Amino acid sequence: MQRRLFTALALAAATTLAAAQGAGKEIRIAHIMGKTGALEAYAKQSQVGFMMGLEYATGGTMTVAGRKLVVIEKDDQGKPDLGKNLLSAAYADDKVDLAVGTTSSAVALAMLPVAEEYKKILLVEPAVADAITGDKWNKYIFRTGRSSSQDAIANAVAFDKEGVNIVTLAQDYAFGRDGIKAMRDAFKKARIVHEEYVPMNTTDITPAAQRIFDKLKGLPGRKIVAIAWAGNIAIPFKMLDMEPQRYGIELATGGNILPAMVQYKRLPGMEGAAYYYFGIPKNPVNEWLVANHYSKYKVPPDFFTAGGMSAGIAVVEALKKTKGDTSTDKLIATMEGMSFETPKGKMTFRKEDHQAMQDMFHFKIKVDPAFEWGVPELVRVIKAEEMNIPIRNKR
Repeated sequence: MQRRLFTALALAAATTLAAAQGAGKEIRIAHIMGKTGALEAYAKQSQVGFMMGLEYATGGTMTVAGRKLVVIEKDDQGKPDLGKNLLSAAYADDKVDLAVGTTSSAVALAMLPVAEEYKKILLVEPAVADAITGDKWNKYIFRTGRSSSQDAIANAVAFDKEGVNIVTLAQDYAFGRDGIKAMRDAFKKARIVHEEYVPMNTTDITPAAQRIFDKLKGLPGRKIVAIAWAGNIAIPFKMLDMEPQRYGIELATGGNILPAMVQYKRLPGMEGAAYYYFGIPKNPVNEWLVANHYSKYKVPPDFFTAGGMSAGIAVVEALKKTKGDTSTDKLIATMEGMSFETPKGKMTFRKEDHQAMQDMFHFKIKVDPAFEWGVPELVRVIKAEEMNIPIRNKR
């Protein structure tokens, strides 16, 4: 009896010691972004937002359960092979507990198998391609960023109507292809008459625009060019210089970063759906983000700042629930179905594919001389539960 008691006490003491040692140990997080390359602006916003999310969710302590959060930043330069190698090095050499990233959908897709190989969580933000939480998904992948389907279904609210003819324009890689497929699946009333894909490095939109106009002109009803574009939106907007209105053709696209939305001033009244615009959500998290971002950077937070913050909050909330336990199985069990508050409002990780279900915002562009960009005014909030987002993985 005494021996059993002694053994139990010894085990309890060892457990307590291990917990105490774990409590003082750093929690290491890799944040992988395309800090150089075509999507540099997105990465910079994501980095700022992620650190603000950690700050907000920890109350400025940057600790969870007595463990300091250490962020290791890496630049994948928008290159899939490099992103894959950087994530492998983060897990194997830097001994990170989990990773967050990345900016490009093509890079993110290359990174997914690495998370599975090392059996460590990769929280994807802000890459959009459906395949990330679709047919390329594995159980170690979570995503706070919106998916192509969420974009498409939300935008369908704006112009999926009878008598509408659509030509889509996108870049020829994972983001563009998945985005248009999701749009095609989402439309029930509008008719897609042509899909136009151009290389990612396209600077001259004229040949594509001419093909698009040829497909649309002469058709009865409303005629729209639906644009899904990552990077410099001024390139597809050069179509406006070719006067598509001669043929009754309109341009339409979704939300974007503020520098890109300078172009939106050319399209007052344009409708679409946005992932985020700092003036739209009304909640305490967004109020904190806007106030603190203005205070620190003298400008409002942008599209991917909100996304980065959402990822930071998700990480901290999961770690709080596990009391600082970073074991992968514990984190997965905790995060599946987990809800958390973000600048956009509540997000919830869907258990089936770990996609964050979230609200989107139907907007209409207003030209306001007080702003350099076209201002997206809220038409209505498209609630997460309204959007029937397909489950595309093979779980």
